[in-house]
Amino acid sequence: MCDHNRLRSPTAQSVFGDNPRIEARSAGIRTDATAAVTRELLEWADLTFVMERSQRNLIRKQFGDVFQRKRIVCLYIPDEYDFMDPALVRLLTERVPPHLPAQP
Repeated sequence: MCDHNRLRSPTAQSVFGDNPRIEARSAGIRTDATAAVTRELLEWADLTFVMERSQRNLIRKQFGDVFQRKRIVCLYIPDEYDFMDPALVRLLTERVPPHLPAQP
């Protein structure tokens, strides 16, 4: 999840979308996001990744009950990358896997 669902989150969905262990969807926290986060999407997700602490805080403010029950991980990736930027892809592939469940 990112602010506007135009660069970082869609990149993450593209990077992890082919992984058979992951069903990835992207959304933005802002009202003008290409695809905005919803209560239903947060309920659906086993694990939610946000790019910045401010996004986690907005989820807590807007969906407090869901925030208390769900795991939300901040990746601390600033909004300074283009879609599929190799540096962004590298950060995602380094920072996401440690939070995923172990393979059976």
